[in-house]
Amino acid sequence: MTTVTTMEVEDRPTLLIVDDDTTFCTVLANAMTKRGFDVTCAHTVEQALGCVELCTPEYAVIDLRLPGTSGLTLVEKLQALDPGTRIVMLTGYASIATAVEAIKLGATHYLAKPVDVDEIMLAFERTSGDADVQIRSHPLSVGRLEWEYIQRVLNENKGNVSVTARILNMHRRTLQRKLTKYPAKT
Repeated sequence: MTTVTTMEVEDRPTLLIVDDDTTFCTVLANAMTKRGFDVTCAHTVEQALGCVELCTPEYAVIDLRLPGTSGLTLVEKLQALDPGTRIVMLTGYASIATAVEAIKLGATHYLAKPVDVDEIMLAFERTSGDADVQIRSHPLSVGRLEWEYIQRVLNENKGNVSVTARILNMHRRTLQRKLTKYPAKT
């Protein structure tokens, strides 16, 4: 059995994990602790802001869809507190619009779930873009294009479903049904 001294705990980089999936948080927290991080978990933006008041993290993994307020709001607030915080945004509802906004607000990287710990670690290490990234040989499907367009309009309207539905000339319930579905395959 090894003991951890106070000095070793103080030298560990701090990591904030914010996701409403408690099982995912627990698994990721255990894996990141084994990789040398001092981990704090939160399940809402409000809980995360409470944690941040005590200590601004050096690293953060934030889910896009959280109960109440979007994870994008937390990215913005963390960057305002400490521009050096390396933030990885995770989502099961990946879209170009939310990826662009996350990066604009200060996220280091944006990953679509499911992800593994190694992908998150690599995302933390990335400091620049990759000019050698593969370019798709075929265009996006019609379903995916619709999903991307809806996400962009929704984002432009700060998540307001009623306004977005009016702009898209769509019934609000129809839009809500489309938003609860996973994005179409590319």
